[in-house]
Formats: sequence, structure tokens, C-alpha cells
Amino acid sequence: MPIAENFPEGLKPLGKISLDDGNFHIMWGPGKTTNADGSQVETLADADVVAAYAARGEEQVPLGVSGTMVAVDWDSCVADGACIEACPVQVFQWYRTEKDIPAKDVVGQTFAGTGSDVKDERKDLTDKADPIREHDCIWCMACVSV
Repeated sequence: MPIAENFPEGLKPLGKISLDDGNFHIMWGPGKTTNADGSQVETLADADVVAAYAARGEEQVPLGVSGTMVAVDWDSCVADGACIEACPVQVFQWYRTEKDIPAKDVVGQTFAGTGSDVKDERKDLTDKADPIREHDCIWCMACVSV
């Protein structure tokens, strides 16, 4: 599901997710459990994603949107890797392939950018595509089209 055209209207910065070179992006919240049309967010509606959280013993909580200019709605991200595969400059990484921590705990973390940027190399369906290198974005919009 694409990010709302009015992003980040209605959201507040929750904190930073940093790259060890000094670049960072914002995590925006609050997260959500329903979409604008009233339907359940994709991560709560997808039985495989729900099962992956249960297998880890992790509670599914609203997460919000990761990114300042290149943004991924982590409440809609079902870890299909489409944005990772579409990106020609490897803006995204699977965050859990570098730091295997719950998504709710990434705010305030610093990453080296060594996580996988290959579509099928996520840890599991709890992993999220994070725009850790959004400063490298060339605005081709390929990630939006998927």
C-alpha cells in the first residue's frame, strides 16, 4: 500500500533510526491498526505475518512509518520485498538481517547498513524493509509503483 499523499500529516516524529555515517531518518507515529477505509492493516490481516510474530513470541503492535523522504508504512509492510527488489540504488535493507530485534525497538538504534538488500533474504515475515540509505535515493519512484 503506498504512503498517503499527505504524509506526514497527522503523524509525529517518534525518533531517529541512524546510519553509522551520520545520516538518519525519522520513525513517524502513531502506528495504526486500521486503514483509512476502515479495513484492518495488512500486517494484522495477513495470517502468515501474524503466525510469524507468534512464532517469535512477539506482540504485534502499531509501528508507524519509517523514513523521512523515502517512507515505508511498517503497519502495512508484509515483507514481500517488492520495494527492495524495485530499488536500483539499494536504499532499503531488511533491518532484522543486521539487528534481529523487535521492530518496536528500532527507534534510537544505529545501523551500519550491512543488512541484506536482497528481496528473499529477510529473516521472516516480521522483518521490515527500512530505508536506511534514503539519502542515496534518486527519486525514480520504482518503490512506489509496487
